[in-house]
Amino acid sequence: MAINLQKGQKIDIGLSNISVGLGWNPNEGTGNAFDLDASAFLIDASRLIPAEGYFVFYGNTDSPDGSVHHTGDDPTGGNSAGGDDESLVVDLTKIDAAISEILFVVTIHDGAARRQNFGQVRDSYIRLVDNGNGTEIAKYELGEDFSIETGVEFGRLYKKDGKWKFEASGIGYKEDLGYFLGKYYKGQIIK
Repeated sequence: MAINLQKGQKIDIGLSNISVGLGWNPNEGTGNAFDLDASAFLIDASRLIPAEGYFVFYGNTDSPDGSVHHTGDDPTGGNSAGGDDESLVVDLTKIDAAISEILFVVTIHDGAARRQNFGQVRDSYIRLVDNGNGTEIAKYELGEDFSIETGVEFGRLYKKDGKWKFEASGIGYKEDLGYFLGKYYKGQIIK
């Protein structure tokens, strides 16, 4: 049976091959289509992305070490009928030794220009699935009303005492993807 996580809750993963699924539904009558983008930031001990390739998103679907794979962009949130809209496949056996954390962020593409925010999104969640048998391990539903935020740190996998754990973050920002890149990557960002 899956664990329903609360904000800030941490669990042991106990698996090395998982999928991180993200889903959402836009509220009715909000005008433009919502394009939520799932991204993974592979971070080292200094809480930075060591090289550009360790930022995995729809434009870079695979990390250099082969540990994280983005399955593709869903520009409307309509790819699923009640299931995951975007997924990231994670194989922790392949992760570069320098990586100590994988941060999962969801941003609204052109959120400011389209006047969209997470307050206009419902049923948003992040869930962990065992790739061995397809069983949902844990799910964190974004229940809070993020009325102005356009970016959310949903959760993170992190290594502690040689074991991988997951934390449900639920930290909202009134920022776009560029903000998160600026926060976690100190190299040149080509926009």
